[in-house]
Amino acid sequence: MNSSNNPWPTHEVANQVDELSGYNLFASDPALQEGLQRSGADWAAAQFHGYGETLGSAETYALADAANRHAPELHSFDARGRRIDRVEFHPAWDQLLAMYRGQGLVGLAFEPEARPGRWAAFAAGFYLHGQAEAGTLCPATMTQAAIPVLARDPQLAALLPQLRSPMHDPRDLPIAQKNSLWIGMGMTEKQGGSDVRANSTVATPLGGAGGREYSLRGHKWFFSVPMSDAHLVTAQTEAGVSCFFVPRWRPDGSKNPVQVQRLKDKIGNRSNSSSEVEFLGAWGQLVGEEGRGIPTIIEMAGYTRLNCVIGSAALMRQALVQALHYSRRREAFGRRLAEQPLMRSVLADLALESEAALQLSLRLAQGFENGERAWQRILAPAAKLWVCKRAVEFCGEAIEVFGGNGYVDNGVMARLYREAPVNSIWEGSGNVMALDLLRAFAREPQELLALLDQWQSEAEPLLQGEIEALRRQLTGDPTPLEAQARWLGQRLVLLAQAMLMRKHAPAFMADAFIATRFASRDGGRIYGALDLRAFDVAAILERAFPQ
Repeated sequence: MNSSNNPWPTHEVANQVDELSGYNLFASDPALQEGLQRSGADWAAAQFHGYGETLGSAETYALADAANRHAPELHSFDARGRRIDRVEFHPAWDQLLAMYRGQGLVGLAFEPEARPGRWAAFAAGFYLHGQAEAGTLCPATMTQAAIPVLARDPQLAALLPQLRSPMHDPRDLPIAQKNSLWIGMGMTEKQGGSDVRANSTVATPLGGAGGREYSLRGHKWFFSVPMSDAHLVTAQTEAGVSCFFVPRWRPDGSKNPVQVQRLKDKIGNRSNSSSEVEFLGAWGQLVGEEGRGIPTIIEMAGYTRLNCVIGSAALMRQALVQALHYSRRREAFGRRLAEQPLMRSVLADLALESEAALQLSLRLAQGFENGERAWQRILAPAAKLWVCKRAVEFCGEAIEVFGGNGYVDNGVMARLYREAPVNSIWEGSGNVMALDLLRAFAREPQELLALLDQWQSEAEPLLQGEIEALRRQLTGDPTPLEAQARWLGQRLVLLAQAMLMRKHAPAFMADAFIATRFASRDGGRIYGALDLRAFDVAAILERAFPQ
């Protein structure tokens, strides 16, 4: 460059690779396509081919970046001092919500027609959207989980058309004036955390609507998406912890006195707002029976925990695709990164982990559709324990592929890394999940033991020994089980993934996954710390993201 013509000379930028956009998320994922067809949901393939193209566009990546870079802002008062408690979002937030809602995914799993494969189709759509932007999946998850609960209430069931609506209505208006609704949740309080029985918020009967109207006073330490049209809230009554439907606007059209104290300054999930609130005599309607709030929460948590697993699998998939794209184009020491033997081990290991997480997510969704208790009540918390934790390490490893470029906070990789921990914490941390699977097993041991019997009859010798060892641990002395709950959850999930990979993935994928997760006790402690010379690494990487 001639410095006389340019007063600001610089060097030529070479060997730099932009993060990936402008590709079809669905068309580039053979494992997802196969899973959709296998589940009888191939009727959704054309829709997701179009949605995958939209989500992978540069425009959508720009929306995701803008929604997370410009965090929600709380406006407590209007210009004249009236209390409004309004959260202002960047326009990209509403565009992303409209995209998701427009796919009909909020109510798909609970649609009245009950099409076969509807849960797998929902999981696929959730998985695709989560690769582009994860924060918008929070209100989507809570609204979805509320549908079966509200459907059983004769009064609140009238809201189902608005809950299932494919339209996004961002207007801050009373429910009767809205085309569609978003539902949030308010369970957690300062003193209790996951222990909802320690809640101190009190609900006092008002006497209206057949004795189902209450006044709520207290606080919530985490109140998700405060601009939702209504929240499902737990509060104490004389009968114990109960669940209430608390709208943003009271039935008379006045604002419900739910005061937003502040928005949480979170590590990730920046596009989405989480808040602390005070209930100052807020109007609420009882959901279900008084004193039966905990079972209501448990039912909803089953659905939301499934979404945590799918959401983590989505983050892993996007991190893997970005890492493969970058490493196939970036050169170091005279070769592309993806040609370097050690890097290939890392990438192949990530590819195996990603597909195993997807296979497990789709099988869990099928278990919910079929009402399989072992998958719903035991495998689901175990999967949330394992997959959500693996996603944190996974995204950290993928950032290393980019080196310093990955650690700079102006691209996709940093957002994925910040986003990953939320699914491990939301809807119950790792210890809560480990203990929950033990409780579920104690209540219905025959469900899991029958599943282990099925696996035993189908498994290869190496896995048969692992299954038998797990069975002995579960049915032996119960005293040490609590301290070993994480180990049990880990082994259970790895066995489930191994069985699913053997059944549904190509042999070169299943062989490598099983050998690296079970045959070598020293392998796989960190990604890439294994010997893949006996396996077809090229085929593994090509399946993960075809060139």
